[in-house]
Amino acid sequence: MNRNQVLPQVQLSSEPSALKRVDFCAPQSYQGAGFLAISEMPRLAQEASTVIAGDGFDWQMQTYFEDSPASDPHQILDLDLNGRIHLICQRCLQDCAIDLAEKRRFIFVATEAEADDYPMEDEEQEPLVASQHFNLLETIEDEILLSLPLIPKHPDGFCEPHASVFGIDEADEGADERENPFNILKNMKKNS
Repeated sequence: MNRNQVLPQVQLSSEPSALKRVDFCAPQSYQGAGFLAISEMPRLAQEASTVIAGDGFDWQMQTYFEDSPASDPHQILDLDLNGRIHLICQRCLQDCAIDLAEKRRFIFVATEAEADDYPMEDEEQEPLVASQHFNLLETIEDEILLSLPLIPKHPDGFCEPHASVFGIDEADEGADERENPFNILKNMKKNS
């Protein structure tokens, strides 16, 4: 590819179906933006505790070619994600709105072997295998799933108190009426 050649730039449709087949092998660059509702990402929908109108993710992407001193220019994909999903808070077991804002950079490689050999130390960009039928929607969903907190929880002080799973804990009500089990041992010791 001639360095002075200007590549055509293609505007991607924001429709989820259009994101499922993007030709990243073509000599062109892409840009696009849109909103994906939780329901348009089935694996993410399984993680959501509830889906409220407006939950989902704004996405913005662009590709460009970056010169490489030893080889042909590499195609780079910049992806920005911004949105909200509701998960179960692991402290209070109530719904918790999780806001995410992520920026990712990927470098396209030609084969799986190249992706496997890509240096793991490079934390600024991850390899993706380019194809004529690349599923960008799946990549967006993967990145959101990877960004979810391992232990979702409300900020400190925002958890709602809740009753036990079975309602008011009956064992706590009768705790004063029951005899302390150590008193029984104490009485056994006196009797021996």
